[in-house]
Amino acid sequence: MERDVLFCDAHGFRLDATAVAREIVAFMRADTRYPYKVMIGTDSEALADHSADFVTAIVVHRVGNGGRYFWRRVDSGKFFTLRDRIIREVVISLDAAKEILEELQREKGETRWSFEIHADIGENGATKVLMQEVLGMIRGSNFEARTKPESYAASKVADRYV
Repeated sequence: MERDVLFCDAHGFRLDATAVAREIVAFMRADTRYPYKVMIGTDSEALADHSADFVTAIVVHRVGNGGRYFWRRVDSGKFFTLRDRIIREVVISLDAAKEILEELQREKGETRWSFEIHADIGENGATKVLMQEVLGMIRGSNFEARTKPESYAASKVADRYV
């Protein structure tokens, strides 16, 4: 379902996953002196009718020297618990990660980069009871996991568009 939804760049231009991967690789190739981090995170907002608005962000960080991001919005059914919504955020991020990583591996060339999934959960607040479950999902899919306050792809970039 989410694969049909296009990403937007910071200027509002719409791109499919292949174009996003090409943009990321072009950004990394533009200056190979730096290592890069590619991060994916999803945030959501519960709406009055129990539906939720989900936004996924892909951030490429030229460590020590800026970055770029892409985002997409997905509407995804009814959610009656915070747990269900957070789990759906993680599943959306994992799906996007697999989609983008597949494209990046085809295009990457000689660039140095790492890949992370950012979850909008933390040690404080209502989501702390979900930490082990969410981290297990992400690590079980062979991705590095970051949570608040290090999960800025989800808690800052995606949050900006929810």
